[in-house]
Amino acid sequence: MTKPEELKRRQADLMSMMGNGIAILATANHQNRNGDVMFPFRPDSDFYYLTRFPEPEAVAVFSPGRKEGEYILFCRQKDPVKELWEGRHAGLEEATGRYGADQAFPIEDFHTHLPELLCNQEKVYTMMGRYPEFDNGILGNIAEVRSRRRAGTRAPWELVDLRHILHEMRLIKKREELKVMRAAARLSAAGHVRAMQRTRPGMYEYQVQSEMEYVFRQGGSADTAYPSIVAGGLNACTLHYTRNNCKLADGDLLLIDAGAELDCYAADITRTFPVNGRFSDAQRAVYQVVLDAQHAALETVMPENPVTAYHDAAVKVLTQGMVDLGLLSGGVDELIETGAYGKFYMHRTGHWLGMDVHDVGDYKVDGDWRILEPGMVLTVEPGLYIRPDDTVDEKWHNIGIRIEDDVLVTRSGHEILTGDVPKDPSEIESLMKH
Repeated sequence: MTKPEELKRRQADLMSMMGNGIAILATANHQNRNGDVMFPFRPDSDFYYLTRFPEPEAVAVFSPGRKEGEYILFCRQKDPVKELWEGRHAGLEEATGRYGADQAFPIEDFHTHLPELLCNQEKVYTMMGRYPEFDNGILGNIAEVRSRRRAGTRAPWELVDLRHILHEMRLIKKREELKVMRAAARLSAAGHVRAMQRTRPGMYEYQVQSEMEYVFRQGGSADTAYPSIVAGGLNACTLHYTRNNCKLADGDLLLIDAGAELDCYAADITRTFPVNGRFSDAQRAVYQVVLDAQHAALETVMPENPVTAYHDAAVKVLTQGMVDLGLLSGGVDELIETGAYGKFYMHRTGHWLGMDVHDVGDYKVDGDWRILEPGMVLTVEPGLYIRPDDTVDEKWHNIGIRIEDDVLVTRSGHEILTGDVPKDPSEIESLMKH
């Protein structure tokens, strides 16, 4: 859990970069599932990063230098009738007590108070486009302030996308964030290990999923970081397969891409293993190419290297492996230059990881690929996906393999957060011995 002083530091860092401006952030809308049933609520990541306020119907305002208080939170009031059905609400008192707001007002009064908060501000920082209806309300309040100009009131003259500032802050993880991410990684790893140990031919994908997610929930995860991918056989060649409803066949591989979420921080692990506990010769050969590619990629994850280095390293090893296996023919450099390797490897080798599984942060700065820095967390996930094809030897058909770990960039190199799950093929077979 984020300590109050860390939260205040985040807020102060944000406001120090705003100048004469005001920042306005809304949390996520509570989404309808069907009929009168709602999805479980999950806060907007940017909003939660700055407030840790977990409830829907809330707006945070940050106004540097405001004498009545720089952090204002609009939220639901206590309502005994609603609480009877929905559970307790924080209310205004906890908003200023437990959650550290300088002032708190009912969410129904947001547009009543906002014009005064906007007066004489030069800029409005907000997430324009994320919640269009909310944006329209802010624009209406700005227009109201502008209508008072004859009384000497100045309206904001510039709308600024808050993402540029806030997402740069979120990209570099601090000590408390890393503590949570390590815990999410350990819990996710334990779930993957249980899935390997429990998998048998004849099970359904969703049964393996339930074994893994049981560990997540038992460990305190309210939900997965994203819909779990549990893909047997040919299904593993669909990158974002989530139906998870097929029977697992003896002799097939099972690819699982899943991670737990703790306190809104994600883990993201992929492992591929044989349903019957033993790799065939063809499966092991392809698997070794992917594993070698991951090792090569990991060697480049260190400060001062560009963020593209680990993808380039993986592609080179994968392409050479495809040539050696007979999946491709030609020179490695030419196959890379023409993109021919994309027939069997069609995605990047990783992404930022944090509060969102595909986390925020630009990959390029001023047109150049970003240089890795300590505190960045990313995934390293090469793969090969071989669908049935007349041009491919049948022994390779239906082999889909991805190996993914979560990696922290450190001052001296990197730290693999998800190393508790075996990925050496012999270690996997040993773990799965029935």
